[in-house]
Formats: sequence, C-alpha cells, structure tokens
Amino acid sequence: MKPLRLLLLSTPVGPLGSGMGGGVELTVANLAKVLSRRGHQVAIVTPAGATPQALGLQPVDADIIQVQGSLQTAAQTQSRSAPVVTSEVLANAWAYARRHQSQYDLLVSFAYDWLPFFLTPLLSRPVTHFVSMGSLSDCLDRSIADVALQFPGTLGVYTQAQADTFCFSFPAEWEIVGCGLDIRKYDYCARPDNFLAWVGRISPEKGLEDAIAAATIARIPLNIFGKLEDIDYWQRLQPQIASANKAGVPIEYGGFLPTDQLQKRLRRSQALLVTPHWVEAFGIVAVEALACGVPVVAYKCGGPAEIVQAGKTGWLVAPGDVVELVNAIAKINQLDRADCRAQAEELYALSAWAERCEQWFYRIVDSQSKRRMHDRPYA
Repeated sequence: MKPLRLLLLSTPVGPLGSGMGGGVELTVANLAKVLSRRGHQVAIVTPAGATPQALGLQPVDADIIQVQGSLQTAAQTQSRSAPVVTSEVLANAWAYARRHQSQYDLLVSFAYDWLPFFLTPLLSRPVTHFVSMGSLSDCLDRSIADVALQFPGTLGVYTQAQADTFCFSFPAEWEIVGCGLDIRKYDYCARPDNFLAWVGRISPEKGLEDAIAAATIARIPLNIFGKLEDIDYWQRLQPQIASANKAGVPIEYGGFLPTDQLQKRLRRSQALLVTPHWVEAFGIVAVEALACGVPVVAYKCGGPAEIVQAGKTGWLVAPGDVVELVNAIAKINQLDRADCRAQAEELYALSAWAERCEQWFYRIVDSQSKRRMHDRPYA
C-alpha cells in the first residue's frame, strides 16, 4: 500500500519531551519512530521548547514543528462543567494543521480538548482522535459524541476501561489501540535492590500519598520519579515523607528522567506501585516496568487493571486500600520477574502495535476517500 503522509498533533499541555503530557508524549514519539521506519512520512506539531531526544526521537524519525503560545490547562485539573478555554498554543497548532492539511493524508490528534473535535467536520483532510483520557468534561463528551456519529471509526482509546467511562446515548465505535514500546531499550533485571518505585506526574489524581503510606508500613524504601507538576501538592506530602524518613524508611525523589535513564533506575526496583485516584486511560509506565522485569502492584481500575496479570506479573488491589497495597507488596517474591518481561515482549512489542495503528489509519483514509466520492455532485 502507498505510504501515508501523517501529521501528529501532540498534546498542547506541554512540549514534547517535557514530561508535562505524561505517557501521551511517549506514545506520540514511539508512534512516529515506528511508522517512519515502516516507510511513512511523519511530522509532529508540538508546543515550543520540545526536547524530542529525551524520548529517543531522532531527526530522521519525524519533522518537528514547534508552535508558540501559552500552554493548555490539563483537563484533569478542571471540573466536569468548566467552561471551554482554548489556549494560544492549541489554536496555533490547529491553525498550522488547517493551513498545511493538503500536504498530509491524515491528521492524528492527541489533544484531549474541544477544539480538534469541533474542527474535524470543517477540514478537508480526515482527522483521527487518539483520546488520551477517560470522560472528564461534559462539553468534551458532547463533542466526542458528535464526531463519533459523523465519522465512525475515527476515535481511538488505549483501553476498553477508558472507553467505558464515556456514556453516550448510542453505542460508540471505539478503536482499542493499546500502546507499544521498543522493548529493546529496556534492560531486564533479575535481581532487584531493596526499594519500591513510583513513576508519574506528581499531581493529586495520581495518588502518590498512598504509595508513600504503603511503603512506610511495609518498611521498604520508595524511589519517586516523574514531573513535579503540582508544587502545592508536593509540599503537602512533605510531612508524610519526613515522617517516613524519621521512621527509617527512605523516601527519595529522583526527578523526571529521560527514558534511558529512567529504565536504569526502575529496573532495579522490587516492584512498581501504581496508585491513581482517577481512571487511568492506560498507564504506560506499568508496561515500562514489565519490560524491565519489574512486577506491578496497582489499583484495580482503568488501564492498569487490563495490563497487570494478577498473580503472574503483579497484583491488583481495591482502589484506595492501602492495607491491601501493603499485603500485595509482601507477596512480590511469589512472582517470577521473567514472566513480566515475557508479557511485555508478547503483548506490547512496538512492531505489532504499529501494524494495528497503520491498518486503522489506512481504513480511515480509505473511508474518507469513498465518502468524498459519494458526496461529489454529478456533472
């Protein structure tokens, strides 16, 4: 089949490689890398200040188009009924897409925002939306529903659990896209050190306080990695961290690290704790841990519940139950780290994921082409 010309519009909440966009940034980078290696032409639109090399993205993988403007406020920090506010960078990104759409076969949106859905019917090129979060906004839900009705098959999500958060009055046609990693970039570690890991944006919805509490009770050190997004929240955690340290359980913050550096630290942990206070769309860091041979102890909700194979590659516990977290931590040694690596290789290999995305994109382009032919007036 003819190679596609793809424009990937990254999340407007932060520059590519900044960590502000969480796992979405890694999804964009990995997709660009693998599709370009399959012969497709890829360009990425991102807020200015991008450091794509932090995600292993090289100039040969994609053209990086950086747009200026104030960043978009993350949807998870807003209420369901919050008014729509479009940032300058989001508007500029889609202004670029509108001006240059003729150069591409497909526009791929990773923005969890109203504007791309509103613009979809107004563009001459097809748009597919990789919806990166569960239902968080009443207004956005309505916009997504409109696109689902007008353009069936163009909405993608990471997991079924994420799709189930959207309650439309009709059965929406979701593409369960999943995610993939270049497993070769993650080194297997058979013999861990004596510490647990927690990785993610440091923000209230991520539930870091539960991981700190569980590690303290289990008396196992905890290493924290990720973007410090909410400074006030981090400051509220300091008394809890100080109490743990005083009790002889070191709680250390290792900062936000590029993928290659993160996996060097993560792979030595006994287990990764995943403790969200919201529905995680996927939880790509759980797959990163498995790729290193690290079991995952996670709350049984959202994407992680579909990733962890309970009793084999980790344990799933009731959301918010710190006591269950502690009990699961005590059972880590019952798991074979080789099984964790094997699951990552079997289910999350980059090549298989890229093929799924590629076929999805071809279907959308073909469907849009047939639609234009059907709508063309007779001469």
